[in-house]
Amino acid sequence: MGLSTTLPRSSLRTKLKALGSVCLLAAVPHVALGSQNDMPPQPAVTAAPTPQASAFVDKTEINTRINDLMRRPEMVGLSVAIIENGQITFAKGYGRTERGGDKVTADTVFRWASVSKGVGAAAALLLAEDGYFGLNSPIKAFAPSLDLPPAQDGLTLEDILSQRSGMIRNAYDRRIEDGQSARFIRASLSGVRSVCEPGQCYSYQNVLYDTVSEMIETVTKLPYKAVVSERIFKPLGMDSASLTLEGLSRSRSWAKPHNSRGAQYRGVKPTYYRVPAAAGVNSSITDLAKWTLANMSEDGSVLSPSLQTELQTGRIDTPRENRNMRRHFKALTNSEYALGWRTYDYDGHAVVGHRGAVQGYRASVLFDPELQTGVVMLWNSSTGRPNGLQLEIFDQVYGSPKRDWMRLRQKW
Repeated sequence: MGLSTTLPRSSLRTKLKALGSVCLLAAVPHVALGSQNDMPPQPAVTAAPTPQASAFVDKTEINTRINDLMRRPEMVGLSVAIIENGQITFAKGYGRTERGGDKVTADTVFRWASVSKGVGAAAALLLAEDGYFGLNSPIKAFAPSLDLPPAQDGLTLEDILSQRSGMIRNAYDRRIEDGQSARFIRASLSGVRSVCEPGQCYSYQNVLYDTVSEMIETVTKLPYKAVVSERIFKPLGMDSASLTLEGLSRSRSWAKPHNSRGAQYRGVKPTYYRVPAAAGVNSSITDLAKWTLANMSEDGSVLSPSLQTELQTGRIDTPRENRNMRRHFKALTNSEYALGWRTYDYDGHAVVGHRGAVQGYRASVLFDPELQTGVVMLWNSSTGRPNGLQLEIFDQVYGSPKRDWMRLRQKW
């Protein structure tokens, strides 16, 4: 089933409001079946921003800021890439894979954590284009393990990808942490408390979100990781990307996990690899940049412009995220959840992104689809301080005054 709407890339916010959720909604006939609240405090704003796009980012200045950041005791390793006008213009590693370990490079592999959700949503929409199911298809028809509460019995693919299931947030994440399999847990979801009717409120999920991996495996008769590799990783040349702990640990260079003080954990916690569509991807910063670029590329070789728009169309207000943004980054407002992505206004500009957190790793993506410009970051300690770097870079892009979003308290 193809996309019903194809729109130009300009004026994203106008498109999102006008489009709503019209693409990929019609259910196809049933086919035969063959993670964030640790960001630094918000700094003082020194002047009113000017919403004017810059021609380029000052890499020398950004490099200096990153080196200042890496002097913080909680920082161990960090990779950063910048995309400008549809081109990857900067990709560099800083620090070490572990204390006394190898240098981090642009090829060092980290975990994406919840940034993986965008991949799960894209894989599902690619199969929807092929006619396997639609966004309004009931998930129970394609996920045999699933047992839902009565109020959620009619949940659709769009409901789970947009985090509007109506179930209590982070339902049964603790069971994933305890080592239970995702399919076993999904068979127990009927006991989860409901907080609203489906589609009526935002409620972040991991176990339920990963139902998309089971749906994909059901209709393709292939492992989820094989489908993602063939439809997304290989076409984009993401050679370092994988969806397992083994994929991480067998990488030539990979970052070891550390806590918020920079002390190393004894090993990698494997639990969230059990929900691969929600939190399973690993890759280098170069490959994360390739994936991000594919979400705003006009050539549409992997994700068509209309599919990109569908993924980036806000479906539900996210009050909890808005409170976090008001507390830490007052320039980021009007947060909504789309399909595996979050949308925001940043000083009057429509931006898209997501953050990820698992034990010892953090990831963050933020991009402006209209300008085809973005910043992606991966690091191996449990601190949120680097999140401010993206805003410092976007302040350059938009010609805004400099603001110490990372709270380094150092002169520029």
